[in-house]
Amino acid sequence: MSAQNQPTTHLGRVAAILGVSDIHRSYELYSSIFGFEKTFENGDPVGFMILKKDDAELHLSLQRGYKAPAFNVAHMMVSDAEEVYRACERHGLRIIKRLKVHDYGLKAFVFADLDGNRIDVGEAV
Repeated sequence: MSAQNQPTTHLGRVAAILGVSDIHRSYELYSSIFGFEKTFENGDPVGFMILKKDDAELHLSLQRGYKAPAFNVAHMMVSDAEEVYRACERHGLRIIKRLKVHDYGLKAFVFADLDGNRIDVGEAV
């Protein structure tokens, strides 16, 4: 695509949407590990929730019988990957890829949340 054909639309907020089987349990987990706060919820019972912390936003969508895909569904940049890694271990979460410093400038790991959603966590080094 040539420069003259490039879209000029400004992009705003982009957020990962995670399917979850228990929205309140997932909120407690992401709040505990990352410090997310609930900024919106919808439904009775609640079927959708928006979590926010700093510049990050995460949307939770209640899906009965949810089965997570076998690939990373979100990438989160953090200021301290080791701290998040330890928090994941304390919560007994499955570590898919252990914490490692990569030659492309990230200290990173991948964990699976309570529903099996794979989250890639990275810190610039």
